[in-house]
Amino acid sequence: MSSDATPDPYDNPVAFGQRVQIYRNRRGMTREQLAGLLGHHSSWVKKVETGTMRMPRLPEILRIAEVLRVRRLNDLVGDVGAEPHTDLFLGPGHDRLPAVRAALAAYPAPGTRNAPSPEFLRAALDAAWAARHGAANHREVIGGLLPGLIRDVQLAVREAETAADRRTALTLQAEAFFLTQFFVAYQPDPSLLWRVAERGMAAAQESEDLHAIGIASWLSAQAHRDSGPGHYDEADDVVMQALELLEPRLEGATHDVQAITGALRVEAGLTAAKRRDTGTAWGWWDRAGGIARRLPAGYFHRVTSFGQAVMGAHGVTVAVELRAGGESVRQANRAEAEIIPSRPRRARHRIEQARAYYLDGQRQTALATLEQAHAAAPETIRYNGYARSIVLEETTSRVPERRQRASQLAVDIGLLAA
Repeated sequence: MSSDATPDPYDNPVAFGQRVQIYRNRRGMTREQLAGLLGHHSSWVKKVETGTMRMPRLPEILRIAEVLRVRRLNDLVGDVGAEPHTDLFLGPGHDRLPAVRAALAAYPAPGTRNAPSPEFLRAALDAAWAARHGAANHREVIGGLLPGLIRDVQLAVREAETAADRRTALTLQAEAFFLTQFFVAYQPDPSLLWRVAERGMAAAQESEDLHAIGIASWLSAQAHRDSGPGHYDEADDVVMQALELLEPRLEGATHDVQAITGALRVEAGLTAAKRRDTGTAWGWWDRAGGIARRLPAGYFHRVTSFGQAVMGAHGVTVAVELRAGGESVRQANRAEAEIIPSRPRRARHRIEQARAYYLDGQRQTALATLEQAHAAAPETIRYNGYARSIVLEETTSRVPERRQRASQLAVDIGLLAA
């Protein structure tokens, strides 16, 4: 994968030696201390941690686990029989993923039950979005809600009696797919992500709802860009087509339509930043800011998080993607996280700030900022490839305080889970 693609947290397995080092650092032990407890020389521990010797036999592994107080053996050795792409961090992904996948594949037989009313579905979706933004364990919460929502909106589309009813049901179905896309992102099933994105786009287009079409385009552009440089053109195409549809209708448009237009402008800027096109990237960011300033001060788009509160956060990401170390830190220092009402979006902003500090060589500050991200929304940092890359690299730092801090974070975010 290109270095410009969003890091996939399942790409690089954590070796046994790295796991030993992380747990040793977490315990605050030196190699000499661990070696003494194991009855070996410190050079033996070094060879284990650096991978220059083969994994010890099971009795020795059990002794290491006992000394380091590792609760589960798999946390130390990993799933040695798994394929490389499932070997890192959380193996099969979130516990709720199988149920969500099954719901997407199911087609309830006609007559098994009636669809809830559009009003009920609207309220259910509003509650789901509120839970996503307000819960620290937001994936767990929405993962529990999605199977029922997916089934219900599907029934609503099938049972619609008039063209208007069908368009309303399709708009609700599209929104359920948008929520699903947030859940399946960064899970070890890329084909499922694309299937959800395509179904969301199809439902939005058939609904003829401008707001829904804009959101579907926004999500599609992200999926393309995160796939790497070979897909940047597709990301741009999706955004430009959506903007051609929305921008002529901005005069008198609802706040939601204005916001999704602003969010799409941000996406254009982020793709330009990935290409290192500085002028274009900041130009799009500034144009997005023009829309944000016209929205009410407390407005917050429930899907994209667009509004005045996140423009500073977007500025951090633009600077980081441009690899502008000094500018990214300036943006990070003046962008307030506390004003962002969504916990996962606030955590994502902290991760972007950490990327800025790391790019500028401020490693200790980056780790402290990742700790803030974890406090805001543990399930956001748990599935973020950028955060994991920083943590994993810092577990081998030559600075003891950074090693220990990173090792604790590695355990906190589940980096060692088999």
